[in-house]
Amino acid sequence: MEQARLYVLPPLPYGYGDLQPYMSEEQLRIHHTKHHQAYVNGANAILQRLDKARKENLDIDVKATLKELSWNVAGHLLHSLFWGNLAPPSRGGGKPGGKLADKIVEDFGSFERFQKEFSQAAISVEGSGWAALTLCRQTGRLMLMQVEKHNVNVYPMFRILMVLDVFEHAYYIDYKNDRAKFIEASWKIVNWDEVDKRLEEALK
Repeated sequence: MEQARLYVLPPLPYGYGDLQPYMSEEQLRIHHTKHHQAYVNGANAILQRLDKARKENLDIDVKATLKELSWNVAGHLLHSLFWGNLAPPSRGGGKPGGKLADKIVEDFGSFERFQKEFSQAAISVEGSGWAALTLCRQTGRLMLMQVEKHNVNVYPMFRILMVLDVFEHAYYIDYKNDRAKFIEASWKIVNWDEVDKRLEEALK
């Protein structure tokens, strides 16, 4: 299979030490190069198995294969979104501006209400998973989504604008099992410019 038809681990738009003190260099490096890379490798291995089976007309367990592929592809795509959601403290955190700020007030009443609901969504995800801010194109509403694991409870076709990884691998080195403390710290390194850019693109 050509390299262009395989998934690739994206580079980070900042250095491994640039999110300190809210995310340590060790935490970020392991999360990116070990955990995210594992989803990329897993997805590519399945694609190669599928290519081989189709080329040689071999039987496969379609249900199990698709479940495994969904897990790995979703893990890769959500992590790719996550890295773009973050920025060094010197230019991250605070409150959003632009269209995003207006939409948050329109749909949540205030930024503080949005922040509270998003944090509650993140802390209450059952098991491991994600909290996400999404846009429903049919209603024009910003909506919150809890993604259990990587691929359960997803709203199909909703544009994801912002995600927070609350698998323990995202914070255990820095915060041990204190998910709430990690969520609180994450607000200091949100890249609102990127979230606003995604919203503008989704509204076109």
